[in-house]
Parts: sequence; C-alpha cells; structure tokens
Amino acid sequence: MEFTIQLIIVLAVLFLGARKGGLALGLFGGIGVVVLVFGFGMTPGNPPIKVMLVMLAVITAGATLQASGGLDVMLQLAEKLLRKHPKHITFLAPLTTLTLTFLCGTGHVVYTMLPIIYDIAIRKGVRPERPMAASTIAAQMGIVTSPVSVAVVSLVAMLSGHAMINGKELDLVQLLSITIPGAICGVLVIGFWSMFRGKNLEDDPEFQEKIKDPEMKKYIYGEDKTLLNNKLPQTYWNAMWIFLSSIAIVAILGAFPELRPVIHGKPLSMVYVIQMFMLTAGAIIFVVAKVKPSAISSNEVFKSGMVALIAVYGVAWMTKTMFGAHIGDIKEVLGGIVAQYPWAYAIVLIFVSKLVNSQGAALAAIVPIALSVGVDPGVIAAFAAACYGYYILPTYPSDLAAISFDRSGTTRIGKFVINHSFIIPGLLGVGTASTVGFILAKLYGII
Repeated sequence: MEFTIQLIIVLAVLFLGARKGGLALGLFGGIGVVVLVFGFGMTPGNPPIKVMLVMLAVITAGATLQASGGLDVMLQLAEKLLRKHPKHITFLAPLTTLTLTFLCGTGHVVYTMLPIIYDIAIRKGVRPERPMAASTIAAQMGIVTSPVSVAVVSLVAMLSGHAMINGKELDLVQLLSITIPGAICGVLVIGFWSMFRGKNLEDDPEFQEKIKDPEMKKYIYGEDKTLLNNKLPQTYWNAMWIFLSSIAIVAILGAFPELRPVIHGKPLSMVYVIQMFMLTAGAIIFVVAKVKPSAISSNEVFKSGMVALIAVYGVAWMTKTMFGAHIGDIKEVLGGIVAQYPWAYAIVLIFVSKLVNSQGAALAAIVPIALSVGVDPGVIAAFAAACYGYYILPTYPSDLAAISFDRSGTTRIGKFVINHSFIIPGLLGVGTASTVGFILAKLYGII
C-alpha cells in the first residue's frame, strides 16, 4: 500500500512538472525528493552527477557552435540540398533534419528548417503536412544517433561498468551502430508513408476553398523563406569544421580503445573522453571565431540544454530515491517479466518519455531501475529509440512550431487531440527504429 501511495506521488510530480514545462520538471522533482525523504523516511538516492557533467560539456560545446555561426553553415547547406530536389521533399526533408540533429546533438535545429520546408512544399504543390510532420519527428529521432546528444552521452555514462552477455561494456560506437541504422530505416518508412497521407492539395476541398480568397491565398503562399542569400564568413565555416572534427575524434577513440590512455589497467572511460573533447572543441571555437561569452549563454542550444540538465537532475534523483528503496520488490515483480518480454522495457520507456517530455530525462529515470532489476545492457541499447515517446500528444515545442509554420492548415491537431499529424509518423518511426535496433543487437551478439 505504501509503495502505491509513493508511486502515485512520483507520477503526480512528473505529470504536474511536465504540464508546467521548462525548468518546472526538474524543480518539481526536488519536491518529490522532499516528500519521499521527509514524509516517508527514505534514504535519498545519489543524484546522477556523472551523467550531468557529460551533459554539461556537450551542451556548452553545442551552444558555442551556435554562437560562432557554425550552425548557420549547416542549415544553409541543408537548404541547398532541399531546393535542388524539391520533388523529393517528403523523403529529403526528414533525412535532412535527422542529419542536422546527428551533427548538432539537438532536435531544436528543426525550427529554422520548418519555414524553408513549408516554402518548398507549398510552391511545389506538395501537401505541407507530409514533409513537415515527418521532419519534426525525424529531428527528434536523430537525438539517439548523435555522439554529442544529451541522451546518447547519458546512456553511455549510465551503462559504463555494466557488461553485456558477451562480457564487454557497451561503447559509444557500438550504441551508434544500433541507433543510426534504426533511425534511418524509421525515417525512410515515415517518408514512404507520408507520400500518400492526406489529399493532394488540388483535390483537397478545404484547401481549395481557402485559396479562393485572394488575401488568404497570399498569406498561404507568402514570401520566399531562405538562408541562401546570406554570405557567411569564413569563421563560421572554421567553427563548423572544428566541431565536426571533435565529433570524429570522439568516434575514433570510441571505436579504438587502444588509442586512449590506460588508467588503472583499463582504457580511459569514454565518459571522460567525451567531456574532455567537447570542452576542448568549445574552447578552440571560442578563440578562433572570437565568440562573445554572452552569446553562448543566451542562445537556444544553451537554454534548452540547461532545461534538459535540470530536468534530469530532479527527475533522476526523485526516481532513484523512490525505486531504490523498493528495489528488492521491483526485481521480484518485474525482473521475470522483462527477461521474458524484452519489449516491455521499451513500452515503459516510451510512456515515461511522454510524461517527462525529454529523452535524456526518460533514460535517466528508467535505465538505472532497469539495470537494477536485471535488464541486460544490450536490451537497453537495442531499444534506445524508445526514449522518444512525446509525439503521442502534440504538446512538444517542435510539433507546435510545425503547426504554426504550416499556413495551409494541413499540419494540425485533430478534433480528438490524439488524432494529430505527428502520431502515426511517430509510431512508425520509433516502432521501426526499435525493431531494427533489436534485430541488430541480436546480430551483433549483445543480447
């Protein structure tokens, strides 16, 4: 009975924090810790310091890249590709946003691309909902493919020290060899399905009725949105290459442990490698591009990253306190179920992701519990894509942005809320990525 009451409290805290959004999720987690410790006499769990430090290093490097203008170069190159092949916008747009997230470590890059995707689609006569909803989903799916995303570095940090069935620890390269093919397959499935969703604009009576009004037609078609006319200075390009080089170095060191220093008889942990090279990349960009410190702390990457960091802090601390006190009972109840049905872990992860609206926070909350009840690290890696479940309800900022940027009104929230433009692409994409991830993990012999 006591466990049930405590679980209700934890879920209520997650629900209220998620509804308030932003920093509230992490702050409300602190309330949960107070209630559990002072109200029920629990021993406080340990905050995920190692995970938070890795996140902080990655966030700082990404924010420095944005402040330097390096991110603008990536966005301009992406637009060139899309405008060169407008007929294939439904496939190319989501693949582009997936790639941008892979390179930058954050799905927030999609905001700049959405008006460009809309402009290309509407002028080519493509129903804007098709590429826009697909691109929003793809941008978030790309988070688990990026070696510098909060979710990936957190997962690598949490699985550090836990051997898989082959006796080895999961490293960054092994994880990405699962998540990258899975995400690409998922996005291709989304793109193919999106080609046939909804009516073509010329056959859509609602759309045709709208454009009968000259003012509405002018509003829907609007003016060209483009980055192509911007001449970017060489320092922007230098910053981009420095950042990409640091990602390449991290990947190489992950693939070849013998290149890392040996500490206490073992290669230096990738948890430290990621921190070192992300901070170093940020420092070099800072000097080379002559970045203003205020520009780093005030940009979108830094702000959204710090929100994710605080969310992980509060949520992970609360859940570790709660479930750590009942770990014996949880093992007894859930251990056998998850061992027999590995996909049950993925279902729980998707549900929690929707509650907390953050892939990093969902992983921080669930992975330590999963490891405690005996879930194999290989299974956790196989279903990494399942940490993206907040497409279920259209409340995430990128979903709302896609709706607002689509002036044609084809990207929308349905009458029953759950029947919105993003749910089927999300289910198809994450479902495919998780299935492919499981198959690859089997082929690699890690589950």
